[in-house]
Amino acid sequence: MALVPYVENSLPALSKLHNSSAQFRFANHDLRLAQDWKKLGVAAVVWDAAVVMCMYLELGKVEVKGKGAIELGAGTGLVGIVAALLGAKVTITDRQPALDFLSANVKANLPPDSQGSVVVSELTWGEGLERYPAGGFDLVLGADIVYLEDTFVPLLQTLEHLCSDTTVVLLACKIRYKRDTDFLSMLKERFRVEEVYYDKQRDIHIYKSWKPPHTRDL
Repeated sequence: MALVPYVENSLPALSKLHNSSAQFRFANHDLRLAQDWKKLGVAAVVWDAAVVMCMYLELGKVEVKGKGAIELGAGTGLVGIVAALLGAKVTITDRQPALDFLSANVKANLPPDSQGSVVVSELTWGEGLERYPAGGFDLVLGADIVYLEDTFVPLLQTLEHLCSDTTVVLLACKIRYKRDTDFLSMLKERFRVEEVYYDKQRDIHIYKSWKPPHTRDL
């Protein structure tokens, strides 16, 4: 997550990002996610990659129910909320400045009987990883978190820490620049990677990654 300044004269195509909320229906629930671009920038709006990730989770191609999941760079928390509604026990993470906003969205959109299945927690990639169990998650989720080159190495360190040889990583992203394909190349050096879904309308790719067996003891 990067905190970016608010720009009044934004492109019309970005106007929806300045709305105070975004509404969706996933997992048979109506969701209303608060947005606050002016205060938190990219961390506080729902990006297309998150929507496509939720669509993919609903397809049932990856087992979610009963799994331990963690969402990285969660922003508004949409993906983690939907994963919880689909039956996962979810740790939803972002950097400290976004946590109050993120927690409010989680509380507002999860029914009381699902509140206990979600924990909101601070995570800056590559830092304080010992607070999270090594290889302790079945599913790692990230929507539109591949865009700042300076974060690529700590993001990879974080993925390696969180994943066992049975963990599935799902990353939803646009491929905007060469640096994005560079990240995929870096990821392929440590994980098996395959594209499992493409939303042509939104130009969003979903990549599934997992550790090859020979890295499990490294």
